[in-house]
Amino acid sequence: MDANLSVAGSRRTRKPNRVERAKATLTRRVLVVDVGGTSVKILATGQDEHRSFPSGPTMSPRQMVSGVEKLARGWSYEAVSIGYPGPVLHGRPIAEPHNLGRGWVGFDFVAAFGRPVKVINDAAMQALGSYKGGKMLFLGLGTGLGSTMIVDGIVEPMELGHLPYRKGTYEDYVGHAGLNRHGEKKWRRHVADIVERFIAALEPDDVVIGGGNVKKLDALPPHSRAGDNANAFRGGFRLWEADVAPPCAGRRWRSLA
Repeated sequence: MDANLSVAGSRRTRKPNRVERAKATLTRRVLVVDVGGTSVKILATGQDEHRSFPSGPTMSPRQMVSGVEKLARGWSYEAVSIGYPGPVLHGRPIAEPHNLGRGWVGFDFVAAFGRPVKVINDAAMQALGSYKGGKMLFLGLGTGLGSTMIVDGIVEPMELGHLPYRKGTYEDYVGHAGLNRHGEKKWRRHVADIVERFIAALEPDDVVIGGGNVKKLDALPPHSRAGDNANAFRGGFRLWEADVAPPCAGRRWRSLA
């Protein structure tokens, strides 16, 4: 009997081979949800423009799901990618977000959406969409400071923003609160100093500065390039390619989260 064939009762069916499974996954219609401290942005396969709605310090995961489902009406999707603003392990949040409401740890996103769901750290999702190869450090300047390393296609989300720096943490100085407290001129100096420190410690081949506040830099720190928030959506789509993509440059990624 053909190794790809199986028998269920008296009905003889053929199991899809690896190439067929790959094609099916790569053509899957995906809804990408980028959860941030001030807004939730969504984009689905085949759509040209993203949609968004406000988030905020009281938003629960159930409220997020409800808002996404309302906003995505009229879009067709079979799977969901979620960029989560906090640490993720084995596809699940392991700590409550600093800038949203409670209830995210242990929440059943699959049951809530009624579809397969992959959850990844939000900075890791944008990093994945920005990746071109080698050893890349991604830093996201937004409500906080997101950080991710990708080394030879392996994604390793990090929480560098919560490490000690001066009289607080890195995030305290280059996150949104630090920008408001110190003003743009000092904030830019802190960004340059922090990027220089991370480059010296981690020795990346490529440094990408992303997040919503990258546009507030009058010049990028040396040896870095600007990311684009649209890369978060690209990363969310790539998540569903990861299981089937061949091990070649720019396509071999595996999340440690």
